[in-house]
Amino acid sequence: MTMHFLELFLFSLLISLSTITANSSPNLQLNDDVLGLIVFKSHLHDPYSNLQSWNEDDDSPCSWEFIQCNPSTKRVTHITLDNLSLSGKIATKGLQKLTSLKTLSLSNNNFTLTTLSPESSSALSLITPSLEKLNLSRNGFTGEIPTSLPNATCSLKFLDVSWNSFSGQIPDGFFESCSSLRFVSFAGNSLQGSIPRSITLSPSLSYLNLSSNRFSGDFPDFANGYVSLTRLRVLDLSHNALSGFIPKGISLIHNLKELKLQGNRFSGNLPVGTGLCPHLSKLDLSDNLFTGSIPDSLHLLNSLTFLSLSNNMFTGDLPNWIGNISSLEYLDLSRNGFTGVLPLSIGDLKSLNYLSVADNKLIGSIPISLMYSTELSVIRLRGNAFNGSIPEGLFDLGLNEVDFSGNELSGFIPSGSSKIFESLRVLDLSRNKLSGDIPAELGLFSKLTYLNLSWNGLHSRIPPELGYFQNLTVLDLRNAALFGSIPGDICDSGSLGILQLDGNSLTGPIPQDIGNCSSLYLLSLSYNSLTSSIPQSISKLNKLKILKLESNQLSGEIPQELGKLENLLAVNISYNRLTGRLPVGSIFQTLDQSSLEGNLGICSPLLKGPCKMNVPKPLVLDPHAYDNQMGGGQKPQGESENFSHHSKFLSVSAIVAISAAVVIIVGVVVISLVNVSARRRLMFMDNALESMCSSSTRSGSILATGKLVLFDKKAPLDWTSSSPESLLGKAAEISGGIFGTVYRATLGEGGGRKAVVAIKKLVTSNIIQYPEDFDREVRILGKARHPNLVPLKGYYWAPQLQFLVSDFAPNGSLQARLHERPKYSTPPLSWPTRFKIVLGTAKGLAYLHHSCRPPIIHYNIKPSNILLDENFNPKISDFGLARLIKKLDKHVMSSRFQSALGYVAPELACQSLRVNEKCDIYGFGVLILELLTGRRPVEYGEDNMVILSDHVRVTLEHGNVLECVDPEMNEYPEEEVLPVLKLALVCTSQIPSSRPSMAEVVQILQVIKTPVPQRMDPF
Repeated sequence: MTMHFLELFLFSLLISLSTITANSSPNLQLNDDVLGLIVFKSHLHDPYSNLQSWNEDDDSPCSWEFIQCNPSTKRVTHITLDNLSLSGKIATKGLQKLTSLKTLSLSNNNFTLTTLSPESSSALSLITPSLEKLNLSRNGFTGEIPTSLPNATCSLKFLDVSWNSFSGQIPDGFFESCSSLRFVSFAGNSLQGSIPRSITLSPSLSYLNLSSNRFSGDFPDFANGYVSLTRLRVLDLSHNALSGFIPKGISLIHNLKELKLQGNRFSGNLPVGTGLCPHLSKLDLSDNLFTGSIPDSLHLLNSLTFLSLSNNMFTGDLPNWIGNISSLEYLDLSRNGFTGVLPLSIGDLKSLNYLSVADNKLIGSIPISLMYSTELSVIRLRGNAFNGSIPEGLFDLGLNEVDFSGNELSGFIPSGSSKIFESLRVLDLSRNKLSGDIPAELGLFSKLTYLNLSWNGLHSRIPPELGYFQNLTVLDLRNAALFGSIPGDICDSGSLGILQLDGNSLTGPIPQDIGNCSSLYLLSLSYNSLTSSIPQSISKLNKLKILKLESNQLSGEIPQELGKLENLLAVNISYNRLTGRLPVGSIFQTLDQSSLEGNLGICSPLLKGPCKMNVPKPLVLDPHAYDNQMGGGQKPQGESENFSHHSKFLSVSAIVAISAAVVIIVGVVVISLVNVSARRRLMFMDNALESMCSSSTRSGSILATGKLVLFDKKAPLDWTSSSPESLLGKAAEISGGIFGTVYRATLGEGGGRKAVVAIKKLVTSNIIQYPEDFDREVRILGKARHPNLVPLKGYYWAPQLQFLVSDFAPNGSLQARLHERPKYSTPPLSWPTRFKIVLGTAKGLAYLHHSCRPPIIHYNIKPSNILLDENFNPKISDFGLARLIKKLDKHVMSSRFQSALGYVAPELACQSLRVNEKCDIYGFGVLILELLTGRRPVEYGEDNMVILSDHVRVTLEHGNVLECVDPEMNEYPEEEVLPVLKLALVCTSQIPSSRPSMAEVVQILQVIKTPVPQRMDPF
C-alpha cells in the first residue's frame, strides 16, 4: 500500500509540474527528468543497490551512475542498465517524461512482460518518438510484436530484443513504422511464420539477425527489393526451419559481408552468382540439404575468411581454385560427398587456421603443400581414403588438433618438432595402416589430452616416455600390434581417464603403479598375454567404472580390496587363471557367468568345476580351553569331539542365518505393506482428482477473472466464443496424474492454420494462489529449453482454474508404447530406439540438475512423463511442477508422490533423509529397467508381488540376467545391454549417495555406446 501511494504521489507531482506551463523552464524540465527516473526506479528491484546514487533530492540526474546527459541542454539522453540483475516493473509513464531520451539499454536483466506497467501490451511500447536505441536483449520478455508502434513517429535506429521469449510473427507494419532502422536483432526467440518482405522498407538496414527462431517457408524473395538493401552488411537467418532454394537476387546485395544460413532445410544448387558479393567475409551454409557442386563464382570472394559447407549433400571434385581465396582462415567441407583429391593449391591458403574435409570420399595422398599453411591449428581429414605417408612437415607446425583417423595411411608416425610439442592437444591416427615404433618424442607433447593410435600395425613397444604426459585424459592403443610390458609410470601424471590397450601382445604383470591413475574410469587390458596376479593397487582407483581384463593369463586370487570400488559398473575377468573367492561388495557379487567363465577355480555358484583357494588351513583351537582355564567341569561322558565342534558351529552360524532370515522376512513384509498402502493412495488420489476437475469445470465465472499468457503463439486466442472450460470440455482427455489431467486441444494459429497442443489442467489443491508468484515460477520453467524437454508454450490462471500449455507429442508417451500398444499393428521398440530414449532422458535430466540454477528436481520420473516426438526422441514432461506447490514438505513428499508406485526413491518416505536430485536418479533407474525388460515396476500375482528392480538384481546374481530382457526385442548387442542393466541397478541403490549424478550417467552411457568418446555430446 505504501508503494501504491508513493506511485500516485509521484505521478500527481509529475502531472502538476507538467501542467504549470507548456514551456517549462530548464529547472522544471530537469525536474521532469529527476522525477521520471525516480518513478522508474521506485518500481525496480535492485538486489545489489546499483542505483543508490539516484537521489530524488538532487537537482540534476546528470551525475547519477548509468545516466548520460546532453551537455548543453542538461537533459537525460542515455540510460544504460546492463548486467545489473534488475527486475520488477518498468514504469513506462516515468520514461515518457524523458523527452530527450535517445538510448535505453536494459540488457541481461530479469525483466518479463508482466513487469511492464498495465498500459503496456508489449515490451516494444517502450519505444518513444525520441528514442534511437533500444536494447532489451537477454531478459524474459514475452508476447507478440505489435503490428504498428504506439507512437506515430519512430526514430529508432538500433533494436535488440534477442534471447527473450517473443512469439508470433513479425508483421509488415513493424518495418513500415521504423524505416530508419539500421541494426535489428530478434535472435533467440520463438518467432514463427515467414520473414516479412517489408524489410526492404528500411533502406538504412545494415544488420539483420533473425537466427534461432522458428521461421518457416522459403527464403524471403524480395524481388527487386534486394536492390534497396544497399547498406545490408550482415544477414543471419540461421537455425530456423526455412526451406526451398536460395534466390538469385541474393547477389544483388553487393555490400553483404556475412551471410549465415546454417541449420535450416535449404536445398538445391547454390546460385551461380553467389560469388558476386565482393565484400563477403563469412559464408555459413552448413547443416542444410544443398546438392550439386561448388559454384566457380566463389573464387571471386577475395575477402572471404570463413566458409562452411559442412553436413550437406554436395558432390563433385574439390576445385583447384580453392587456393585462390587467399584470405580464408576457416574452411569446413566435412560430411558431404566430395570426391577426387585434396588440391595442391590448398597450401596457398597462408592464413588458414581450420581445415576439415572429414567424412567425404577423397582419395590420394595428403598434399605436402599443406606444410606451407603455417597458421594451421586444426586439421581434420578423417573418414576418407587418403593413402601414402603423413608429411613430416605438418608436424613442424603449431597444430592444436590432428585427426587423420579412418583412412589408409601407411609409413611411420612423424616425431615432430618443438613447435608442435607445445601446442598439440588432440592426435587421432586410428584405423590406418601405420607401422614402426611409437616415437618417444610423443612424451614431449606437454598439452596433449587425447591420443589414439588404435587399429594400426605399429609392432612397437609402449615407450615409457608416455608417462610424461601431464594433461592426457584418453590413451587408446587397442589392436596396434604392441608387444613388451606395460610401463610402470604410464600414469605418473594422474590425469588419465581412459586407458585402452586391448588386442595387443603385451606380456608381464599389470604394474603396481597402475594405482597412480587416480582419474581413471575406464581400464581395458583384455586380449593380451598379461601374467601374474591382479594388483591390489587397482583398489585405489575410486573413479573406476569399467574394468576389462578378460583373455589374459592372470593368476591367483582377486584382491578382496577391489570390493571397495563402489563406482564399478562393468567388470570382465573371464578366460584367465584366477582362483578363489570374489571380492565382497561393489559389483562382484552380481557378475554374470560370461564375466567369470574360463578361469581355473573362481568360487561362484554360476561356474561349474572346482573352487580353488590359495589360503592356508585355519588354526584349530580347543573349544574347552576357556572353560578349563576358568575352572569349568569336564565334558560329559560319551560326548565326542565332533559333537562338541558341531555345537560350537551351531552357536554361531545358525544364529547368523536365523537372524538374516528374520531381517529378510521383515523387509519383505514392510515393502508389501508400503506398496499396498501406495496402491490405495493412488486410487484415492484418482477419485479426488476426478472430483476436483469436475467441480472446477462447473464454475462459470472464471473467464472474467482469468489471465491467459502465451509464450509461444502466433496470434492471440479468440476467447470470446468459448471459455477455457468449454475448450477443455471439447478436447479429448489424454491422461491423468498427480498434478492434473492432460487434454489434447486444437487451437488456431492465424491464417487459418491449426496447431495441436497439450493442455494440463492443474489440481488446484495446494497450488500457488497468488498470480504473481504463479507467473514467476511458470516463467522459470518456461526458460528451461533443451531438446529432451517438453517446452511450455504458456499458461492460464484463474482463482479456481490453472492450466499449462505445451507442445503435443505425436507418438504419445513411453508408457503407452511399452504397455498399451496394439500387439499386431504397432511394432515393438528396437534396441537403438530404446537406447536413444535412455540417453535422451538422461541428457534432459542432466540439464535440469546441472544447468538450471537452482537445479530443477522432477520428483516424478516414470514412462508416462516421457513423451516421444515423431522421431522417437524422448521429451521429459511435467518437470519442475513441484515448484507450483505452496508447501513441498516431507508429508507432501511421502504421500502425494508415492502414487508413482515403484518409481519412488526410499528417501521420499523417510523423514530423516535429505531429498535432492538423487530421487530422480532412482526413478530413472527404474525407467531403464522397465524399458529394457518390457515389464512394469511392480507386478501382482494371485499370491505374490514382484518388484522389478529386485527381480533383475536376483537374476543377475544367478548369472542369467539376459532372461529379463524384453523378448519382443529380438536383436540386441549384449555388450551394451548388460552394462545398461547394471547401470540401472546402481541408480536404484537404496542409499542415495551410492547413486551416480546424472552428468555421470550421461558420460557412462556414452562410454557404453562408444567405448572411446572422442568428443562427448553435451547435455
